[in-house]
Amino acid sequence: MSSARVTSLLGRLTVSGLAPSRLVVGGSNAAVRGPSERASGGPGPAGSRGTRGGPGPAGSRGGPGPAGSRGGPGPAGSRGGPGPAGSRGGPGPAGSRGGPGPGQVLRTGPQDTSSGHVLRTGPQDTSSGQVLRTGPHLSVCLTRMSLFPGRLVRDGQERKAVICVEGNIASGKTTCLKYFGKTNNIEVLTEPVCKWKNVHGHNPLALMYQDPARWGITLQTYVQLTMLVNHLSCPSTSLKMMERSIFSAKHIFVENLFRSGRMPAVDYAVLTEWFDWITTNISIPVDLIVYLQTTPETCYQRLKHRCREEESAISLDYLESIHQLYEDWLVKRTYAALPAPVLVIPGDHDLQKMLQLYEENRNTIFSACSS
Repeated sequence: MSSARVTSLLGRLTVSGLAPSRLVVGGSNAAVRGPSERASGGPGPAGSRGTRGGPGPAGSRGGPGPAGSRGGPGPAGSRGGPGPAGSRGGPGPAGSRGGPGPGQVLRTGPQDTSSGHVLRTGPQDTSSGQVLRTGPHLSVCLTRMSLFPGRLVRDGQERKAVICVEGNIASGKTTCLKYFGKTNNIEVLTEPVCKWKNVHGHNPLALMYQDPARWGITLQTYVQLTMLVNHLSCPSTSLKMMERSIFSAKHIFVENLFRSGRMPAVDYAVLTEWFDWITTNISIPVDLIVYLQTTPETCYQRLKHRCREEESAISLDYLESIHQLYEDWLVKRTYAALPAPVLVIPGDHDLQKMLQLYEENRNTIFSACSS
């Protein structure tokens, strides 16, 4: 993927605090800047934006210039031609803003000089990479590493082990996470259901169950975002256990909506494009998948017993469809690539038996993450 395409896609991350406030397309002189530093570079020719830090010739940010500068009229409204590091950008047709130039600063949201969160990306610049400053909602530092060429990965922190607990609705995931969550040095991240039920006063989860064809893409877009935030969170512990993953959100729940005819093909195509871009350009490591293999009948009985309002419309047929997709993906491995090895634990037993099974598999689970 070209640097310009990555820049374009990153500039569209404008939801729920993921909008980048500052993107520096790195050249040979690019560097990671601290939260209070301004971009620096040489002055640009007449018509260019000029540098932020120091004076430049006519047309720079600090003073007036001839026609075509920021302060006065220019030919057909053009922003100016290409300049050295610090210029607004490269040439474009009359009236256009031009393309990115060396050291260009592209603003895609309100300036945030307090965050200092950094993303490095771009396969073309191995010396410095490109820098994306994010807002406070995604408090994670990422950088390119040779292990994941061309992807965004965490910067300046040792990679922590990640376990994803997968399974049908009411398969026993919460019980499993609570059990291992009592162990020292493990951080547990449950599905952010509370967020799915309240997005500025709206409940997309309930809306999706009421009218999947209308609200499926709304919910699943937000699910994809919130699961990505969970994946990219930096725990203080050495191990993170997550309830489900961005992979099952796509391969199980989006897929089920589409196959059942309750998601239009265009919605499925859009979600697939997002998922493919995310998993291609962002490193989302998973060390182990723990699959709680629970029959749809058992899940249905548990679901009725816990009486959650938004689950009242879930049928046995729906649970059977979800179960079949999980079996095809994690057991038969005939559908979609696996992001990690899979440990299957039977989930139809009562609570005491399930706790016993979790304890019996403790060493298997933790050894898989330490290898």
